[in-house]
Amino acid sequence: MDMRRIITITAVAMLAVTPGLAQEQDTEEDGFSLMEEGARLLFEGLSHEIEPALRDLLGLTKEMEPKLREFAQQMGPALADIMGKIEDLSTYHPPEMLPNGDIIMRKKLPQEMLDLPEEGEEIEI
Repeated sequence: MDMRRIITITAVAMLAVTPGLAQEQDTEEDGFSLMEEGARLLFEGLSHEIEPALRDLLGLTKEMEPKLREFAQQMGPALADIMGKIEDLSTYHPPEMLPNGDIIMRKKLPQEMLDLPEEGEEIEI
């Protein structure tokens, strides 16, 4: 789960709790204010626990960004060329690694193509 998603979930959960805190204390008799206070404390504790990990994750993403950009610039055209030749991955078997380290993708035989389930047809597991 990426950092933005974690922060968004935490923020939404905290915002859901805070309207109840703004209400008057006369709602204590129905028991909701204690539950809201408990939820608020729980989310505060979670946010304090997650904060160091989020900082580390942010640092890691900043460190990896230039390397990923360089990889995309160098490999992007080659991968696009390969995908242009492959066209439809469903016509191939899963990749296999040979003992010498080569990776191959075998094209399915015409008979194997006929055995494919129709689109929308359920596959029995």
